[in-house]
Amino acid sequence: MNSPAIETEAELEALLSEPTVEVIETLGRLPGDILLLGVAGKMGPTLARMARRAADASGTSRRVIGVSRFSAPGSQEGLAAHGVETISCDLLDEAELRKLPDAPHVIYLAGKKFGSTGDEATTWLMNAYLPALVAKRYRDSRIVAFSSGNIYGLVPAASAGSREEDPPRPVGEYAMSCLARERIFEAFSRSQQTPMALIRLNYACELRYGVVVDLAQKVAAGEPIDLGMGYLNTIWQGDANALTLRALEHTATPPTVINLTGPERLSVRTVAERLGQLMNRPVRLLGTEADSALLNDARQGIQRLGTLRVNADRLIERVAAWVSRGGTSLGKPTHFESRDGTF
Repeated sequence: MNSPAIETEAELEALLSEPTVEVIETLGRLPGDILLLGVAGKMGPTLARMARRAADASGTSRRVIGVSRFSAPGSQEGLAAHGVETISCDLLDEAELRKLPDAPHVIYLAGKKFGSTGDEATTWLMNAYLPALVAKRYRDSRIVAFSSGNIYGLVPAASAGSREEDPPRPVGEYAMSCLARERIFEAFSRSQQTPMALIRLNYACELRYGVVVDLAQKVAAGEPIDLGMGYLNTIWQGDANALTLRALEHTATPPTVINLTGPERLSVRTVAERLGQLMNRPVRLLGTEADSALLNDARQGIQRLGTLRVNADRLIERVAAWVSRGGTSLGKPTHFESRDGTF
């Protein structure tokens, strides 16, 4: 393997939260506190740590504040240990939301995806109703809000993927509720003149979670890999963190829409076979590739926000090494192979 192995979770999280020069420069130009809503998810902790590190490196004095219910043991303490202030809050409780501190910069990470099937009402509550509460509360801030590439629906597998200007064609209630989230934020952006950016992420990957991790775990366990969803995009989570913070400088009214993923159109078959080589394991493939897939064209976003530090080859090498050693997993499969929008 060409990429040095990452040995520990501490090393991994330090790498995921290392700011780029461009992020440091961005925060140097944007004074004021940063508030991250829904910070305790898969991406939030290292994103908050990157914001803290970039703020310190830029020489600007500011608070970086992470807000969540913090239901997982140790999540609040982990952030605090790295200089991120934390506030425990149920964002759906309007009284609690009103008590949160003002901040000129808000990153919105809250939402519900997994478990949506069978609990559709809660999915819509989180993904469509909560954005209205946040948009009203932080009408005087700039807001970067996460959305999903799922809003586009499937496109021809041979294509470069959906572009930001393409009309949404969401499949399934999760994707529909993500489009509703965007429309709610857009409506408040227009009516309140609140500058926003909507980040259509598809998909972030580190070593404990992500599409490549899903494939590597199947290879390690000798489980078959379904080729029905035969192509994908993914981005190293450290790069996704950096580009998200850069997006604070690209908010607008109406919102700027940004596809956030890697530039490579990856073949599931090819990635699985490469993982098998690196892990010295046989690969079991099932079925054939459909002629459509969930693909996003990231060229505009990368041109606007900056280049990536980790390409797909390096990501695959890192994941193979981590999974081969029995590295920690978050135990949360992405279900990227879903073609009917159920999660």
